[in-house]
Formats: sequence, structure tokens, C-alpha cells
Amino acid sequence: MAGWYACTSLACFILYAIDKRAARLGRRRTPERTLLLLGLVGGWPGGLLGQRLLRHKSSKTSFQVKFWIGTGVHLALATALAYYAG
Repeated sequence: MAGWYACTSLACFILYAIDKRAARLGRRRTPERTLLLLGLVGGWPGGLLGQRLLRHKSSKTSFQVKFWIGTGVHLALATALAYYAG
């Protein structure tokens, strides 16, 4: 499980960095849906780190609401899975 979080978090952080750079250069952006989906499947720690360190998507309220809902859903499902599996 730790390996999954590490890989998805790293991928999510990298996508935030790529999107931040694209935004600065006026290039094609990573869809918000992609960032949110990767966070939902376990990359939310990397997404959160990307938001804080890169200051990306941190002030867009609609994105933040979706991000935290996705994070909550992920944590609830992961907790239920751990409870029923263990």
C-alpha cells in the first residue's frame, strides 16, 4: 500500500508541476479532471504537496472543494478496505 501511495503521489506532484509550467508558458494544460482523478486513486498527498510547494490550484475554490471531497472519499474507502481486510 505504501508503494502505491508513493507512486501515485509522485505522479500527481509531477502532473501539478507540468500543469503549473504550462500555465506560465500559455501552453496546453492538464485537465483538472486528470489531477482530481489521480488524487482520488491515492495521489492526493502529492497533489497537496504540489498545491503548497508550487502554489498551484491552491486558490481556486471550485478545484479545492472537489479535491477535498475526493480526498475524503479516498480516505473513507481506504479505511473501510483496511478494516474489512484486516
